[in-house]
Amino acid sequence: MEYIQQFELARESSKQMHNLSAELVNKVLTDLAEEIVKQTVEILKANQLDLNNMDHSDPKYDRLLLNPDRVAAIAADIRNVATLKSPLGEVLENKVMENGLDISKIRVPLGVIGVIYEARPNVTLDVFALCLKTGNVAILKGGKDADETNRALLSIIHSVLAENKVDLGVVTLLPADRKATEELLSARAYVDVIIPRGSQGLIDFVRENSKVPVIETGAGIVHTYFDISGDLEKGKAILFNAKTRRVSVCNSLDCLLIHRERLNDLAMLVAPMAGKDVQLYADPAAFEALKGLYPEGLLHQAGPEDFGTEFLDYKLAIKTVSELDEALRHIASFSSRHSEAIIAEDDQKQTLFLNAVDAAAVYVNASTSFTDGGQFGMGAEIGISTQKLHARGPMGLSELTSYKWIVRGNGQVR
Repeated sequence: MEYIQQFELARESSKQMHNLSAELVNKVLTDLAEEIVKQTVEILKANQLDLNNMDHSDPKYDRLLLNPDRVAAIAADIRNVATLKSPLGEVLENKVMENGLDISKIRVPLGVIGVIYEARPNVTLDVFALCLKTGNVAILKGGKDADETNRALLSIIHSVLAENKVDLGVVTLLPADRKATEELLSARAYVDVIIPRGSQGLIDFVRENSKVPVIETGAGIVHTYFDISGDLEKGKAILFNAKTRRVSVCNSLDCLLIHRERLNDLAMLVAPMAGKDVQLYADPAAFEALKGLYPEGLLHQAGPEDFGTEFLDYKLAIKTVSELDEALRHIASFSSRHSEAIIAEDDQKQTLFLNAVDAAAVYVNASTSFTDGGQFGMGAEIGISTQKLHARGPMGLSELTSYKWIVRGNGQVR
């Protein structure tokens, strides 16, 4: 089918979304979750075809990888979305004017949402579930690395939609080629917003070439500052979790900033990471503090290119600072405004950090691994917005809505 025809069908489908009852939407999602679990073997077969074409050392490999536990977790997220209250129709503001006009501001769907993503097959299901729940139509453009998996998942989605007599046009998967991306970015007459999920390169390309409004998500250059007042045991646990829980995701730690007066504790802070073979790229002061105390093959002198890098791997940069203000300046220079953290017991330092850092999520004494829609109680997420217009941070149901004004009168004229 020609791209324009697909976009036209998506637009037509969006006009019918208001006819879907909340009960039917929830049934579709519940049925889908059950079918995903039932089809685990077939999903994993398709996923293996994709995995066979990717180098195991590629940081995207872990994002692409599905296993029974991950499939079950995705299904659980879909069930969770079904239980959440839809934001549609929520009255954000209501007032009656002196002339008797009754004016309300209510939540409505964005319309047709295009999502461009790389080797993240879970996005196919997350986006569909969130869009259906919020009355939006989804046009998906996955990467070639996950195409077999994405198509297997779309087939399951379409089968569930057909069983429930819901228009299949509510979700479309475009071919995994550059032409499809170019067409989607130019579909201003049919698509209301584009959301890219993936590398900084993908996000930059979409932002620079799209004729459709863009919400940027995904890229995370994440810092944690260990203050002079930081608690050593808290720091060890937080840093280890933030770096090693899952290195291929955007909330994983990329750079540790440490106060110069705490360099004697640095070896103990990062000791657990040696068990995960984390490569450390340390500035001169940190390198000297770690020399002989961290495995030699895992310790390197940092270069300028190691700061401001999203590693998506078992790698961590370390920067020594003399004061909190220096840490703040470093973060301001290199942050992608995703997630930033401070480990400190000093209340004033905590407050200054929270107020000064410009990021979607700012933490005190906690791992940046929590930047996630599910962890924030939002159900699944469509991405982590790193911009300020419309949405910021994890994008759940309410972030996939806009609003309109409803004005009720009784013959008033101006």
